[in-house]
Amino acid sequence: MTVLRPVRVGNAFEETVEHLLKHIKLGVFPAGERLAPERELSEALGISRATLREALKALVEAGYIESQRGRYGGNFVSSSTPLHASGKVPLSATEVEDVLLYRGVVEPAAAELAAKATLSPQLRQELIACLHATSEAQAANYRPLDSRLHLTIAEATGSAMLLDAVVDIRSKINELLDRIPLIPANIGHSNEQHLELVEAILHGDAERARAVATDHLEGTAALLRGFLA
Repeated sequence: MTVLRPVRVGNAFEETVEHLLKHIKLGVFPAGERLAPERELSEALGISRATLREALKALVEAGYIESQRGRYGGNFVSSSTPLHASGKVPLSATEVEDVLLYRGVVEPAAAELAAKATLSPQLRQELIACLHATSEAQAANYRPLDSRLHLTIAEATGSAMLLDAVVDIRSKINELLDRIPLIPANIGHSNEQHLELVEAILHGDAERARAVATDHLEGTAALLRGFLA
């Protein structure tokens, strides 16, 4: 498995999905090929077998991998590539990266400034309410509530122009997210990061807020690059 390299710990699940998708799309793992055993894959990627299994499950559900049981079973690359953005104009890698770059500049700055701001009791309660609503959301309602949390963080900065920028970013990023499957493991990881982010803001830890926001965005970016690039 020399073609695979270890992923970063912070977003191990998302980056594993990205790595495997990249190799499938490049033909390194051709259609119909049986993937290496889980032990070899997990060692090559530097992750636990539990994380690998979550990533493989996501790719099975997305239609990129087929899992077969029995003596000659295993995980096989699907013979056809699924089309998650059916009916939509394909995006170039440059277009995807442009949105991710834009988001990567603005939203971590918003998180940092929100942590530095003097928050009213009402705004603090709104952040907590948005956090709880997102963590308890069903899949069908997750993305709108996720957007609301990110917009509330931007609102906490006190900058109307920055809030407008995040509104613009969310419209663009949601258009990309609508082109890929909603993955439960990623939602769970995102909710953990949301909790860390809101706690950092409420405690006024600006450095931590920026770092968590950056890490959170990189996880989403890894999935988008994997599915769309």
